[in-house]
Amino acid sequence: MTQKIALVTGGTGGLGVSICRKLADAGFKVVAGYNSGGNHEKAKAWQEEQRADGYNFEVAYGDVTNAESCKECIDTVERLTGGTVDVLVNNAGITRDGQFKRMSWEQWDEVLSANLDSMFHMTRLVINPMLEKGFGRIINISSVNAQKGQFGQANYSAAKAGIHGFTKALAQEVASKGITVNTVSPGYIFTPMVAKIDQAIQDKITSTIPVGRFGTPDEIGRTVAFIADEESGYMTGADFSVNGGLHMY
Repeated sequence: MTQKIALVTGGTGGLGVSICRKLADAGFKVVAGYNSGGNHEKAKAWQEEQRADGYNFEVAYGDVTNAESCKECIDTVERLTGGTVDVLVNNAGITRDGQFKRMSWEQWDEVLSANLDSMFHMTRLVINPMLEKGFGRIINISSVNAQKGQFGQANYSAAKAGIHGFTKALAQEVASKGITVNTVSPGYIFTPMVAKIDQAIQDKITSTIPVGRFGTPDEIGRTVAFIADEESGYMTGADFSVNGGLHMY
C-alpha cells in the first residue's frame, strides 16, 4: 500500500509537533509546513531534533497568508514526497488580542488573514488532486473560543468560527467523492507558551475546566490522527471539541 502524505501547516509549533508525530505514528508520510518569519535554519534545526527522536519529517516553507507562497509550499511537498497531499491539517494561526474598541484594522486583518484566508489558500491547492484520487482528509484547527467567544478576541473568535462554516460548506461539496472535511476545536492546551504563564493564572484557568486540568498537545494530535484515518470516512462536517468540558452544547 502506498504511504499517504500529510501536510501540517504550522507543523513546527506547539500543537503542530504533536499533530505531526501522531500522524507519523499512524503511518503517514508527514511534511511540516513552517513560516517562522523566514527562519529556515530554525526549521532545519527542528527537523534534526525530530529525527534524533526517530521522526523523519520533511519541512516545507510557506507564508499561509500569501497565495503564491502557498503554491510554492505545495510544490515543495510534491517534490519532496513524489506525490500529492492526502491529508491537509490547517493548523497555522496567530493571535493579536485586544478589546474591540481599541482594536486596529491591522490587528483584525492579520488574524483573519493568518487564520481564515490561509485555509482558503491551502485547501484550494489540494482539493482537486484529492477529487481525482477519490480520497482526502481536510482537518481544520479552530478553537473553543470560536464556540463561546472570548473577551479581547473579537478578531480571533470571528476567524476561528469562520473555519467551521467553511468546514460544513466544503464537506457537503465533496462528501460523495471520498473526502471528509472536519474541524477540531481545542480548549486550553498545555503548550510551551502556556507553561510560561504564572502559576496562579494557570490555576485560575484550570479551576474553570470541569476535568480540572489543561489538555495536552498529544490529545489534539490523537484526535487529528483519528479523523485522518482511512476508516474514519463516515464523519464529515463535524466539529470535534477537545476542551475538558469547558464548553458544552
